[in-house]
Amino acid sequence: MQLYYATHDGQARRVAERIASRLADQGISVSPQDLATRFPTAEQLAEARLATIVSAVRYGRHLPEGRRFLSLYRSLRAPPPLAFLSVCLAARKPGRDTAEGNPYLRKALARYRLAPALALAIAGRLDYPRYRWLDRQMIRLIMTLTRGPTDPATTIEYTAWNVVDDAAVKIGELFDSSGPTRS
Repeated sequence: MQLYYATHDGQARRVAERIASRLADQGISVSPQDLATRFPTAEQLAEARLATIVSAVRYGRHLPEGRRFLSLYRSLRAPPPLAFLSVCLAARKPGRDTAEGNPYLRKALARYRLAPALALAIAGRLDYPRYRWLDRQMIRLIMTLTRGPTDPATTIEYTAWNVVDDAAVKIGELFDSSGPTRS
């Protein structure tokens, strides 16, 4: 199994690490790989029994590394099953945690013409004090538009870790059902 992530502020990395930990509990050993430092080749990706990507959304788009991964995946002649987890603050709202209800996940699936075995939006973490000045102002504007918190001292963990744990169970089941024929 291959588990990749694209992160800006570290939340997608934390989600990927949690998934790896829960997979280890299921007897599946995998090390999350940062797409910014270790990008797979087409051959490596094609040989996987299951490819999993956890990609953060920034200003309405998945990070460039995540988009590059999805493009590479789409180019494969016989791609392995895909689990795609999108980490974004929009998923904090009810109904925005599914492929149908999350605009960023829905757009990515349409853009790359993907039909993943698992597609899920995971709520991220709002951490104004850690953001650079311009990012803080941009996110405050977005939060104003979406009726979210705008106090620059706010830090809120929106990630539902039980949902991440459930996703890890599903990923483990997908891996088990993908058979031993691939490496």
